[in-house]
Amino acid sequence: MLTNSPEETRLAGRRLAAHLQAGDVLLMQGDLGAGKSEFTRGIAQGLGVTCAVTSPSFTILNVYEEGRVPLYHFDWYRLESSEELYEMGMEEYLGGDGVAVVEWPSVCPDAVPETYLAVTLTPISDTQRDITLTPCGDFREISEDALKEENA
Repeated sequence: MLTNSPEETRLAGRRLAAHLQAGDVLLMQGDLGAGKSEFTRGIAQGLGVTCAVTSPSFTILNVYEEGRVPLYHFDWYRLESSEELYEMGMEEYLGGDGVAVVEWPSVCPDAVPETYLAVTLTPISDTQRDITLTPCGDFREISEDALKEENA
């Protein structure tokens, strides 16, 4: 699916949120500036989070509990090893009672669960993004058309 602005990228995330449930893990893939945080802001809005959603670049994890299910927003970019994740109790958040969104999962591939939705954001231009959803393991199929639905 193509988006043409940061607002459209957030809207696609908001629409995807309508199809998410507790225990879902999303791995956000894309280079710096690809729109991972914008898409995650949309997911947060779609889950009912009303506060500002910031990138957890330095905190590793931001928790938002005010939505219909909690949102656990990870950024693994600055991690030295997956040991840091286990020390902070990551297993409580991945596949737990909320939706977990992980930016930079490639930094700690041994911490990636077997079942997840890969969300790949590819910049086409300064504002346009191609968003691809790929279910992995036993993750259910979510059509990219779900990101276009007006009623979501």
